[in-house]
Amino acid sequence: MRRPSPTRPEPGRQVLPRDDGWAAATTGTTGGSAARPENVHVVSTRAELLAALGDPADNTPRIIYVKGAVDADTDASGNPLTCDDYAVNGYSLPAYLAAYDPAVWGRTSVPSGPLEEARKASYAKMAEHVTVTIGSNVTLMGLGGDAALKSFGLRISNADNVIVRNLTITDTSDCFPQWDPTDGAEGNWNASFDNMEVSGSTHVWLDHNTLNDGDNPDSGQPLYFGRPYQVHDGLLDVVRGSNYVTLSWNHLSGHDKVTLIGNTDNPARYGEQDKLKVTLHHNYFEALGQRAPRVRFGQVHVYNNYYRGGDGHGYSIGVGVGSKVYAESNAFDGIDAAKVLTVFGGKAITAEDNLVDGVVTDVVAAYNEANGTTLGTDAGWTPTLVPRVHPAKALKHLVPAGAGAGRLR
Repeated sequence: MRRPSPTRPEPGRQVLPRDDGWAAATTGTTGGSAARPENVHVVSTRAELLAALGDPADNTPRIIYVKGAVDADTDASGNPLTCDDYAVNGYSLPAYLAAYDPAVWGRTSVPSGPLEEARKASYAKMAEHVTVTIGSNVTLMGLGGDAALKSFGLRISNADNVIVRNLTITDTSDCFPQWDPTDGAEGNWNASFDNMEVSGSTHVWLDHNTLNDGDNPDSGQPLYFGRPYQVHDGLLDVVRGSNYVTLSWNHLSGHDKVTLIGNTDNPARYGEQDKLKVTLHHNYFEALGQRAPRVRFGQVHVYNNYYRGGDGHGYSIGVGVGSKVYAESNAFDGIDAAKVLTVFGGKAITAEDNLVDGVVTDVVAAYNEANGTTLGTDAGWTPTLVPRVHPAKALKHLVPAGAGAGRLR
């Protein structure tokens, strides 16, 4: 495989700057910066990417540059794959719809039986093919402005010291969403793939990435049983006791469920009482539905992010059970002040110097007034790992101009 010219500094050897959010805590985050020359790779196919990543249990430092667009939905020879290629055991969507139509199956129990088992097996086959696991001491980085990973589910799982930068990560769609008639009053379709998931991992820096649904948005899907056929799950989740994570200068757009921090209300399950420490800064959240982010338990610093609303916006920041969110100097445009926040069992959030449509706004007071609640205003901690906080009035121009893949300076 080709490697970057030795006469130029390798961008993959850049480490997280000092004090740049929670990922700078304790040991800091250096990714694969210590990689030996033989562990620096340039990849342009799925097979090359898998070979370069190697065994996730191998902690050898490595730098992997992605060149051009790489599509997960391809076979070993690079030929395209469709949903039909993943289907097994007689699964087909028309048969699934016929079997679990509420007029036939009812609305009191989740699907079971041969077609549901075929759906699960088909999903498992697809997951094995499209899921890519990143191990410890790795930097995964796009070369230039057009590096993209399409249809991959990137998982940073039980790893330490990982950097992912300058990549467009798009359309991680599930060919086999499950119908659940018991989910809500009308039932829901639930997909299971995230574009990126940080799971049980520490010291992770995700910077200058673009995440979206590409040319396959959920808004373009049909209705089945009167409910949207949703083929996407999260864009960028941090779950299962992950800790010391910085999300900076990313562009997330055109999606419903965005960033979940903590995936259970039971803190003992992953020992999360003193984990889920995450910083989000200078991210561009555009035309999103919810979870930007939705937080459980963690000390989460949300600052200098720019939010632009769109159709389908429900809320931006979710105050979940045990959460300790410190939200300062963010800017929200085209978003109702009362819908900047929502509460999922949380008790308080520190929110200071935030703008709504250009006006300094107490978003906690706006939420409380609209909902008749008494959400507290002290999350109980003050962030210290902060290199610089820009004035919120600068974000409308600063963040969209600098966030996302292809905009590294």
